[in-house]
Amino acid sequence: MATAWEKITEDIMKPFDVYPLYNVNIVSGKGCKVWDDKGQEYLDLYGGHAVISIGHCHPHYVKKLTDQLNKLGFYSNSVINKLQVELAERLGKISGYEDYQLFLINSGAEANENALKLASFKNGRKRVLALDKSFHGRTSLAVEVTDNKKIVAPVNDNSHVTFLPINDLEPWEKELAKGDVCACIIECIQGVGGCNVVSKEFAQGLAKACKKYGTFLICDEIQCGYGRSGKFFAHQWLDIRPDLITVAKGIGNGFPMAGVLISPEFKPTYGQLGTTFGGNHLACTAALAVLDVFEQEHLVDNANTVGTYLIEQLKELQKTEPHIKDVRGRGLMVGAELDIPQGEVRKHLIYDQHCFTGGAGTNVLRILPPLVLTKSDVDDFLYRLKKVLAGFPAPAKE
Repeated sequence: MATAWEKITEDIMKPFDVYPLYNVNIVSGKGCKVWDDKGQEYLDLYGGHAVISIGHCHPHYVKKLTDQLNKLGFYSNSVINKLQVELAERLGKISGYEDYQLFLINSGAEANENALKLASFKNGRKRVLALDKSFHGRTSLAVEVTDNKKIVAPVNDNSHVTFLPINDLEPWEKELAKGDVCACIIECIQGVGGCNVVSKEFAQGLAKACKKYGTFLICDEIQCGYGRSGKFFAHQWLDIRPDLITVAKGIGNGFPMAGVLISPEFKPTYGQLGTTFGGNHLACTAALAVLDVFEQEHLVDNANTVGTYLIEQLKELQKTEPHIKDVRGRGLMVGAELDIPQGEVRKHLIYDQHCFTGGAGTNVLRILPPLVLTKSDVDDFLYRLKKVLAGFPAPAKE
């Protein structure tokens, strides 16, 4: 029988659990470090799902947001917001897409939803091609182009999407030749899919085929973009120019924000798209502060330099550590494929070595740190990882 207190607590509203939670309460952070409510320091190589781009609590970011909040936190998109104009100009310049337009919303799923809608409005088609193991979000259209039946509700399963293999152009060309494909949507480095990297040959062939058959190419840069790969966008390693580019996560360094970069081919039609909170004053201030720090601290170059060092050192470790089967990725988006469950490794990293990483699938350790990561941080992480892996039994000899 429940006690009186247990009966009371049963009736108190609680968060709806959607993640298995680690028993750690993070209350503060700085750079690539975070602290829990007991004062324990952790090395953060996950950045809260690749969200923290300029580091936790960067002083310039904090000051800009505080100053803006003291002036105006929000007003609707029914009036001019010059911060949106400034952000579009700055983002266009730093990314190399000055001739594109910017539609601001709140989340990565929203960005992909709106990119797919724009493509469909433009060519009037319904079918979409997406990569095997893709992840594009959890809302209606975004989840439909996500290759995970466990999270696609029956109401979202409309048979509009065909999933095709990465770096194998032939099946993509075969589907595109049918002439009814609205858009192809790809992550140039897959996140949830395990840090698989799209090849230049595949990307360029796909872009050419899309042009040929009147299909729009959407690059989902929500996780792999915004400097993380060592270029501003991951697709820029591949020498392609998508029709639509979606961004989120690192754009606001923790403030909920996202956007769609839209090629000049698309002309606005009033009423087709809209948003209440998208591009609000605080969100734009956060995004502008991020770009300030990117430029002042050369964070895209740092992601390339330190990311290259991280990959090199993991591959060196792979030579002597039999539990590491593969290392892949670009910049500070790295996957280490293991022969043991990544969930068990992450648990030991957090509780024993006080280090946060991410995971993908069953066996891929996903590393997505703030772009301020240093080589010293990499060495620290590898020391902790080696200690954890040493605690697992050696794999059986074949």
